[in-house]
Amino acid sequence: MEWKTDWGLRGRMGVTMFLLFGLYIVFIGALSLYTTNILFIVLIMGGFMAAQYFFSDKLALYSMGASEVSEEEYPELHATIGRLAQQADLPKPTVAVADSRMPNAFATGRSPSKATVAVTEGIMNTLNREELEGVLAHELAHVKNRDVMVMTIASFLSTIAFMIVRWGWLFGGGRNREGGGGGVIVAIVASLVVWVVSFFLIRALSRYREYAADRGGAIITGQPSALASALMKIDGRMDKVPNDDLREQSEMNAFFIIPIKSGVVGRLFSTHPSTENRIERLREMQRELETA
Repeated sequence: MEWKTDWGLRGRMGVTMFLLFGLYIVFIGALSLYTTNILFIVLIMGGFMAAQYFFSDKLALYSMGASEVSEEEYPELHATIGRLAQQADLPKPTVAVADSRMPNAFATGRSPSKATVAVTEGIMNTLNREELEGVLAHELAHVKNRDVMVMTIASFLSTIAFMIVRWGWLFGGGRNREGGGGGVIVAIVASLVVWVVSFFLIRALSRYREYAADRGGAIITGQPSALASALMKIDGRMDKVPNDDLREQSEMNAFFIIPIKSGVVGRLFSTHPSTENRIERLREMQRELETA
């Protein structure tokens, strides 16, 4: 099986970026209701976007409690990622490990040359060598597809809009008493719209990109069944992870290989397709390889 450009993913990424640009315009308009200094708003938003672009990988690693590790600390992990990156025709990414019992992995970074692949101690203790290779190849496929940056920007905008919705009423209270709260209410409502739209944009793109990364990871290793087995094991172990650990790390759901579950509503609005559907597609790929 050969690596082919996924135009479905490229198209969705393009549409997502276009809609996000529109949402940024709406968001700036909402902020203008707090202040009439447009230059100040643009500078603030530009600063936020620049910080997110250049430091998104560090923020993602920090939120997971992951840190960069050297080859001396994890020689086998480094060797595996280096070999898989070579097979995927990618520069070797930075390697990070999180001291977490939750079995998971994610990739972050603004470009293939500035990428980081992170894994938890939990996933290294859960999977065998071939299964872990499948997971690492899946994350490298995200890097090769360049969908990590789009997800990071979408998540950033969603987070900022949610903060305005959450705290706008508190900081707008004084203006309401002075009779100037109408603009605050409009800004909060606009931010709510931005948050809802970006919420669904993230999920629409994330679900498709997981299928694309599953396929890409299987192509890199040539073993779709190993990744399918890994997904099954990770999904099964999630129920055994303490709830406190899950709550602390659920904000990273869109980046994980398997999301943290949170009841019926959480599954309905999940950032990922069902594990069963992903496994079935990988098994179909395995059958194609065996009959080729």
